[in-house]
Amino acid sequence: MTTLAGNRLARRRAIAFTALLGISLALMVASSTAPATEVQRGVAFAFRPVQGALDGIARGVSGLVTTVTEIDSLHRTNEALARENARLSADNARTTELERQNLLLSELLKVKGSLTFHTVTGSVIGREASQFRRVVTLDVGSNDGIKDGDVVVGPGRALVGRVIGVEPDASTVMLINDTGSTVIGQLGENQATGSVSGQLGGVLVMEDIDSTERLKIGDTVMTAGIDLGGGVRSPYPKGILVGSIVDVERDANAVTQTAFVKPAADLDRLEYLLVITDYRGGLPPVDQQPIPCASGGTLPEGEQPCVNATAKP
Repeated sequence: MTTLAGNRLARRRAIAFTALLGISLALMVASSTAPATEVQRGVAFAFRPVQGALDGIARGVSGLVTTVTEIDSLHRTNEALARENARLSADNARTTELERQNLLLSELLKVKGSLTFHTVTGSVIGREASQFRRVVTLDVGSNDGIKDGDVVVGPGRALVGRVIGVEPDASTVMLINDTGSTVIGQLGENQATGSVSGQLGGVLVMEDIDSTERLKIGDTVMTAGIDLGGGVRSPYPKGILVGSIVDVERDANAVTQTAFVKPAADLDRLEYLLVITDYRGGLPPVDQQPIPCASGGTLPEGEQPCVNATAKP
């Protein structure tokens, strides 16, 4: 019975295959006829709008995918360009700063060459600008040969101040606009002298100028560098630029007049300075100073014994 059932199934498959083959051949023959061709054209015409719409949707989806891909690529490119721009900006800022510092040091080197004194270059590492003090801290100290009283100058051979405190690797400089600073100044035009004192307002005050001297706005003020002999001389060497006159105050009944001086150095923006290490001003050492005759002390070498004045005839 199994064999009989298998034979029937095989015959059915053969019949079905033969029928499908016959139908396919009939359709192939029929499709080449004129009516069939017309039907195909009609169906194609009827479905053409749908096909166009589907094609448009397909192109739109493809374009959207392409656009998203391009946007993502542009975003990555933009981020890379932004990073590169930041790097170039940082490099440009560093280059500009190096050029500025190089210019400052070049100007300071010219000042160093114009001075007859030995100098040490230092950079400002600290600043105090309180209500009462104007001081800066330099990165050079006693290990570099700096001592109390050393004179400090800046670009343009402009006077900055004096050293008032020294550590091994740092020193404190009192600026000339500190209220405790006093410099004997001399006018470049007529050689008139006066006492230049600091004040917190920005300009310096030059007092005790002879009232007969003619002062002009813009006159330069230099350090007088007065030498009184016997080892007594100005704390500042002669010929260092202090500033220029910006205003004059006169009193017709006074024997002196006052001038206001703008410092030549920009004291609020100091960066690199020169410390003069081999100028010694002020009073001589204690063992070389004159002593009162009644003190009973030992006279300095070369000083004459005291002589009592005699009465006039």
